[in-house]
Amino acid sequence: MNRTWMKWSVCLTLTAALGMAEEGKWTPQQVLQLDPLWLKKQGLQLPVTRLWDQKRGTGLLAAAVNIGGCSAGFVSATGLILTNHHCLFGILQEHSKPGRDLITNGFLAKSPEEELPGRTTRVTVPRKFTDVTKEMEAAVPAGADDLARNAAIEAKQKALVSECERTPGARCKVAVFDGGVQYILIDSFELSDIRLVYAPPRAIGEYGGEIDNWMWPRHTGDFAMARAYKDGKPYTPEFFFPLSKTGVKTGDFVMVLGYPGRTVRSLTSDEMAGQRDYWFKLRSEIFGGWLNLLEQTTKGNPEGQIAVAATQKGLANVSKNADGQLAGLKRGRTIEKQAKAEEAVMAWIGSHPAYAKAAAAKQGLDTLAAEKRKTGTHDFLLGTLLGNPLALKFATHLVRLAAEREKPDMEREGDYMEREWTRMRATMERDQKSYYRPADQALFASLVGHALKLGPEERIEAFDKIFGDGKVDETLEFLYGRTKVLDLSERLKMFNESTEQLKARKDPMLGLAFALEPELRAWQKRARAQDGAVARLRPEWRKAVIAHAGKPVAPDANSTLRVSFAHVKGYAPRDGVIYTPQTTLAGMLEKETGEEPFKLPENVKAAAAKVDASKVPLDFLADADTTGGNSGSPTVNGRGELVGLNFDRVWENVSNDFGYNPDVARNVNVDIRFFLWLLKDVDHADGILKELGVAAQ
Repeated sequence: MNRTWMKWSVCLTLTAALGMAEEGKWTPQQVLQLDPLWLKKQGLQLPVTRLWDQKRGTGLLAAAVNIGGCSAGFVSATGLILTNHHCLFGILQEHSKPGRDLITNGFLAKSPEEELPGRTTRVTVPRKFTDVTKEMEAAVPAGADDLARNAAIEAKQKALVSECERTPGARCKVAVFDGGVQYILIDSFELSDIRLVYAPPRAIGEYGGEIDNWMWPRHTGDFAMARAYKDGKPYTPEFFFPLSKTGVKTGDFVMVLGYPGRTVRSLTSDEMAGQRDYWFKLRSEIFGGWLNLLEQTTKGNPEGQIAVAATQKGLANVSKNADGQLAGLKRGRTIEKQAKAEEAVMAWIGSHPAYAKAAAAKQGLDTLAAEKRKTGTHDFLLGTLLGNPLALKFATHLVRLAAEREKPDMEREGDYMEREWTRMRATMERDQKSYYRPADQALFASLVGHALKLGPEERIEAFDKIFGDGKVDETLEFLYGRTKVLDLSERLKMFNESTEQLKARKDPMLGLAFALEPELRAWQKRARAQDGAVARLRPEWRKAVIAHAGKPVAPDANSTLRVSFAHVKGYAPRDGVIYTPQTTLAGMLEKETGEEPFKLPENVKAAAAKVDASKVPLDFLADADTTGGNSGSPTVNGRGELVGLNFDRVWENVSNDFGYNPDVARNVNVDIRFFLWLLKDVDHADGILKELGVAAQ
């Protein structure tokens, strides 16, 4: 790579690094700007160039890979990958059924032949980063309005990705940093043959359930192992993380590597308030209610419980996260602090005329935030129905696919381009395992109920027309009873059908999707125009913010490779309480009640009785800067050895997405020593231990 990464960032000095390095999800190229002497003092024992080689565009950081929206790390030369239990949960569900409940009992492949393939699981390995900011900016015609600006940006992204993916096996994307401050073309290699090797029982992988989720102290063994294959043979990664033989202790230096999904620290305070009042409040209210519906409709039905397990797990996490975001924003007065910081930047702009445009840009972003509020609930509901209930998800995607297929490929929406068809079809097959009619129908009824309560300016016309008579349950019985969309074999036929063919079926669920299509198109057109406005305004404002800061500012998370530097340390969540940073097997046993979610398998208790449980480390805290998407992130020591896996944050740190607070910024990691203890003393997985190079431990 021969272009400067993050041209707008300030070159680091030792003083700046001391103040900033633990805050920030740094790009690999930004790591090279850190003072190597400071990194060595913190605990890094490798040359910085081992982490990332500027000339080759790769390094040890590339051993951290993306796996289905989670992070993971290669841990052997034979393609073994470690990530969180919840990140491979879908494979467990895919291969579970009554009488073979892998979700509950866990899974161990005693040989490669027993490994279980994940139909939709993909791993992407980064291999090249190219700054394409100039190309993206030049693609926007002079005088373009915001919708045209967005269209030009999307078209250029597609062209760059198409050219990049001429290389066999390539999976490329143009990543946008802070709304358009910079654009980076990321060339990754995709591995589509991923097989489950090991997952502990749910009682280990989810120990403590939702009671302990986002909490400390924690005693959860949230890990699982898969293997990547290429051309039918185990994949050989260029880089992997050997497992540490000594683990960590309080004060140790660690790095968390992975693909953090989304943070919103670059938003203005008005934009943050919109996120709070619509995105998170609605997630808490609606998804919290859906959790109750899933529990009610599957109670006493093993088949239903297996079917909704992944959906239930995801909703529970998202719902509690939303509650934590709301509580954290209030407790930390984060939005008020952001507003105060903006006032300082605005005052600074007054004496720095080179940044005069930033003041108007900030005003424009705030105006845009006010416009979004007018349709906030309407937009949230339309976005939600594209994912759940499954009946609507299937129908709306089939209708949109048929319409987009009629266009030339480069004119299609990104999600419906030909490069996505194989993945879409596999997902439609895989999602059948998650379908259970009573649960799906209950979620549909809830969604309609919320839609019918919308104000006059936010009505969803298709729902008003079909459900406006108030006979929601009766209408849903008709829709579910008459549709063929929920029949897998018929749905796969529909996948290849044209708009005319779908309409000729006179399927009522497809009919509803066709009725929703104009409203979905109008909403998405409005959203694209808003995105175009952000691409015009955000860069101007952010450049002023960064210049005013006078120190490095890591861009918001955007599902690209990042690293956070940290130390193992506890924290004080409130007055009179201090949490130590490590838990042990002894604490897990103390929590054991014999009832879910604190019921341990008998073989675990038997093995624990033969050791000093207080000497078996389980979880630990560090002050790494993480967010969603960091699930499964390798946590490594200064020698590049894996010491654990990130899997959560503490409750007081949930609103970290809006701003970093060093007093409570703690991520939760499962200790690699607990993983090894389970493999050795509980599961007797000698073959895997030997492959990992730790058989003698």
